[in-house]
Amino acid sequence: MGRIAAPYGVKGSLKVLPLTADAETLLTYEQWWLRRRGDDNGWKAFAFKSGRPHGNTLLVELAGLADREAAAAYAGGDVGVARSELPLAEEGEVYWADLVGLSVVNRQGETLGKVIAVQDYGAHPVLQVKADDGSARLIPYVDAYVDSVDVAAGRVEVDWGKDY
Repeated sequence: MGRIAAPYGVKGSLKVLPLTADAETLLTYEQWWLRRRGDDNGWKAFAFKSGRPHGNTLLVELAGLADREAAAAYAGGDVGVARSELPLAEEGEVYWADLVGLSVVNRQGETLGKVIAVQDYGAHPVLQVKADDGSARLIPYVDAYVDSVDVAAGRVEVDWGKDY
């Protein structure tokens, strides 16, 4: 849901770069989960105290982060919220996290690999796809290339050649 840019001030506040369509939505969750940079399993819950927009970031205070050093320990880390707290995806929409692990198949029926990550590089999201042979490809997650997503079937259908 976000990335911790840096500590802010001396009282344990965080500067957070939101990775959501509506940045201020993050300010509505009562519990935030933080993970230190490089720690894939170490999520820790914090109660949300207050926050406000600050340019393209959010300034946030969380219970349990009492000073700058405590906040600095999470710099470069991730912000998440419990899946149960998220609203249901609308018809035709999907959470990016639900795309990870899905098989990617092109119009010719060729399996291109599995989605290992979804990144947003500015213009649009990009699917990072890794094939069984270890090769990787980046596929823009836009209507021109993504024909359909069926999370229940574990499949993304794309207009993308195997040799691209």
